[in-house]
Amino acid sequence: MTQPDSFIDHVYELLAGPPVSTDTAAGTLSRSPGVYAWWAFPTVLPQLPGLTNDHDRHLRLLYVGQASNLRGRILKTHLRRSGNSALRRSLAGLLMPSEGYRTVWKDGVVLVPEDELRLTAWMRNSLRLTWAEYPEPEEVESDLVERFEPSLNIHGVHDSDIRAMVVAAKDRFEASARP
Repeated sequence: MTQPDSFIDHVYELLAGPPVSTDTAAGTLSRSPGVYAWWAFPTVLPQLPGLTNDHDRHLRLLYVGQASNLRGRILKTHLRRSGNSALRRSLAGLLMPSEGYRTVWKDGVVLVPEDELRLTAWMRNSLRLTWAEYPEPEEVESDLVERFEPSLNIHGVHDSDIRAMVVAAKDRFEASARP
């Protein structure tokens, strides 16, 4: 199901709209499919560039994703479990040197329970969110990544130094508790 460019432009505008806290998002996210964007303050991971939000010039884009269930993906995966979230694994890898996150092997590398909670608290304090409901999010995610160029979406990053930094962080996380 291909949507007209005007509909995709509308989705882009919603993602580029005013970001909200995860607590605000928790009260309004639906279980519909859609796309979402994570935004950060300039002091958060300052080594990563990102598109500045037009509505809040103090925020820059870090990550764009898609979900068959926005509420579940954001609240039950990105804000809870590192094992199922590329975003959490990237953030944990980038923050391991400063935050001292610890990992264990459980059918894959995950943060220890206390550090899952610490990373969730860090995300709630440091990141903001925008989203747009969209019936076939997998159809537009790559176009949105191409337009936004978020640093943590390594397949959409054109800067080889940034890509290498994020890949190294993911590798650090994955190697930290291999069996």
